[in-house]
Amino acid sequence: MKIENFELFTAKAKLNKPIADATHTLTEISFIVVRIYTKSGTMGEAYLLSFQYSPQAIIGALKDQGQYLIGEDVCNTVKVYTALNHTNEYFGNEGINRWAQAAYNIAMWDAWCKILKQPIWKVLGNSARKIPAYGSGGWISYSIDELVDEVKGYAARGFKSVKIKVGKPDWREDLERLQIVREAVGPSIKIMMDANQGMNVPDALALARAARNIGIQWFEEPIDHADYEGYSILRNQAGISLAMGEREYSATPLRELLKRNALDIWQPDILRLGGVEAWRNSAALAGAYNVPVLPHYYKDYDVPLLSTIPNGAGTESFDWIDPLIDNPVKFDDGFAVPHDVPGWGFTFKDEFLTAVK
Repeated sequence: MKIENFELFTAKAKLNKPIADATHTLTEISFIVVRIYTKSGTMGEAYLLSFQYSPQAIIGALKDQGQYLIGEDVCNTVKVYTALNHTNEYFGNEGINRWAQAAYNIAMWDAWCKILKQPIWKVLGNSARKIPAYGSGGWISYSIDELVDEVKGYAARGFKSVKIKVGKPDWREDLERLQIVREAVGPSIKIMMDANQGMNVPDALALARAARNIGIQWFEEPIDHADYEGYSILRNQAGISLAMGEREYSATPLRELLKRNALDIWQPDILRLGGVEAWRNSAALAGAYNVPVLPHYYKDYDVPLLSTIPNGAGTESFDWIDPLIDNPVKFDDGFAVPHDVPGWGFTFKDEFLTAVK
């Protein structure tokens, strides 16, 4: 079970033109893929969503941290996590170092469960269940036609919920787009909105109040993720559920929001938090306050993990890696179905990978 070697790769999904939310423009959909190998030949894999940001920095962190895995048993996930915490402390445990730490943690879990010949949800002690899924996108850069085509496409595929971006310079334009989406999908499809931290409290409050008549389920990252008092104000005055968590590198912000009764839905990002144990620890903290967990982006990891917690509420769905892997998550009438094969249940196809030297 000892780790003998690791390799790094890059991959890209198709993107016809740049897409944007309220705070970022994305010029490529890029991934970094980590593979670790045991002496017996078992391969564990993980990936992270990198877009166009700091490719050499994250690759450097992955190369540095990979050396600490050599000779370790793949089941020693906590030991390795703790060792990396110690070595990363000088330059900071949060940020790029945490992403690299998480990628290796996820790859170790993949290899360990393959050795056990079990899917990860079974190793963690639970039964697989269908997970509600929502179609994500609705980019702020979309034309009205593009926006309508996307949400109608999700509805046609059986999704019962869709999420669109907000955060235009004038919130009234956001409201118009939300109304158009409601008309396009009808009354039975749930609609959520995501500002990606791109609004201030007054505008977010105005949009939330105006959107209540449209039937918006929840408002994601309306303001800066560190503005805990602002979240408290919105939670008490907006009359709409608030969701956040994808930017956090620990459960400390969750604790601060819970203390202020300022959050309705916790959205952990498994790569930013540090991997499987950190994800589950944050879910347990949310559960202690009866806050549901609806993670950010990584459905291929989140679906099996959501099966192992009592407060798992759903998963976000993008199709970006589906053409690049051998076993994409399957959906059944708007629900994601956990894989019943060892490890995470999927592997990137070699033809889409470029080795990092």
